[in-house]
Amino acid sequence: MIRGRTLNFWLFTGPFLTGLVIFVYVPIGWSAYLSFFEARYTVTPSTFVGFDNYRHMLTNDRFTDALVTFTVFAAIVVPVTWALSLGLALLVNRIRFMRAFFRSVFFLPTAVSFVAASLIWKMSVFSGVRFGLANTVLGWFGVDGIAWLADPNPPWYWLVIVTVRLWLQSGFYMILFLAALQNIPRELYEAAALDGARPGWQTFRHVTLPQLRATSTAVVLLLLVAAYQAFDEFFNLLAKTTWGRPPLVELYYTALGENQDYGAGSAGAMILTLLICVVTLFQGRLMGFGRGEEAK
Repeated sequence: MIRGRTLNFWLFTGPFLTGLVIFVYVPIGWSAYLSFFEARYTVTPSTFVGFDNYRHMLTNDRFTDALVTFTVFAAIVVPVTWALSLGLALLVNRIRFMRAFFRSVFFLPTAVSFVAASLIWKMSVFSGVRFGLANTVLGWFGVDGIAWLADPNPPWYWLVIVTVRLWLQSGFYMILFLAALQNIPRELYEAAALDGARPGWQTFRHVTLPQLRATSTAVVLLLLVAAYQAFDEFFNLLAKTTWGRPPLVELYYTALGENQDYGAGSAGAMILTLLICVVTLFQGRLMGFGRGEEAK
């Protein structure tokens, strides 16, 4: 048990598993435990309150509004990111020269942190002043400048948030689609051509898209989880506003705000986790994730 392959296994996976247990599983378990206790200004539980923290969060208008708002946000940003990533993958896959260059260019934003990208979007692109990039372009067409992040009505801040998320995420999912496209057998396209399928939409619909089913399902699931875990760009773009908050930002202020209610914050985190699991399982079942080849 301490030699050969077993030793190599624990040498390579031991540090990762140790960090996973200490920094992921233990905090999750402690948060679930803390959600049933009164815990203000301390992470040490004092009084058992049962499901009172859960009832408090489910009747908190700001938290429930955040859940509803970001369900709509996920319903918008997930298909848009999916379509953009697939379009970029198809474009790069068809390029016959400098393919590695264009693949790197589209993937490069993935290396930028959400905090840095948010500050660039806030201070340079959508700064709200007439010298900002977005307002400068609008000025070329005679349109007055817009205070993108100042007023929630109309909600121009959604354009800022969606564009920065598209810029940061699309390249990563493009790589996943590109790998899947390159694994499609060429014989399928040749057979489709012999059957009379015309290049373009017919070939894409009847050959390419079905072969991307597994990758599409994985991409959609990852996008859904990422949408509900949005935090950095909202926290940095919208500062301390009370509108447009995602669930994680609302939980941040619940647990680390003036009241520092760790019990209620932990209960909200459990509710959000359950919602992510339900939505993910429903989406996976809808798209056939985990089905065998015979079920297709």
